[in-house]
Amino acid sequence: MPDRKQEIIDAALEIAGRDGVPAVSMRAVAEKIGVTPMALYPHIGNKDGLLDAMIGRLLGSLPRPDADASWQDRLAAIAHGVRDLAHRHPGCLELIFARPAVTPDAIRFVDAVFAALLDAGVPPAEVARVERLTSTAIIGFAMSEVNGRFAATREPPSKRAAWATAAELPAHHALKPHLDRKVDWDAEFEADLADLAAMIEAVARRAVR
Repeated sequence: MPDRKQEIIDAALEIAGRDGVPAVSMRAVAEKIGVTPMALYPHIGNKDGLLDAMIGRLLGSLPRPDADASWQDRLAAIAHGVRDLAHRHPGCLELIFARPAVTPDAIRFVDAVFAALLDAGVPPAEVARVERLTSTAIIGFAMSEVNGRFAATREPPSKRAAWATAAELPAHHALKPHLDRKVDWDAEFEADLADLAAMIEAVARRAVR
């Protein structure tokens, strides 16, 4: 007989992937696996416990970075893992943005980022802040790419500003040749990771000074 808790998490992730996180409820999950909602509580707790368990499963599925690799390579591996996760579970990634890491698997993920930042020379007092900044940038890119603001639209960016004169929207008009270029999202992700690494190095250098 399969582990009931894992069956519950599987069902919740399937519902979220199909209908979005708001569709996940104790009743919906119970109906999917053929039990009453009350039968879920001994295995998963309440709705908050269910959502936290979903985050733990998602983050726990990420590959562990090589402990012997440089901090830059470890952060890059984590970032690519999150991006891959977003493509596998586009309807679920918002959970990671919405809730803190509280399950063991989720905390291990954060700890891997903490360790990389410490090895980069970020002062201990700054690590939590820089982790929040770094994780928000990485998760935000992944979410925007799969179901957010990076999605293709019916018209190029410059056309969206065509209603205004150069005096009204000077930056849009000045940037027109660049705004309409086709974006290579792989290349942009790598450039963003390089800029994040440079930012982290700047925080470490500032601490030395």
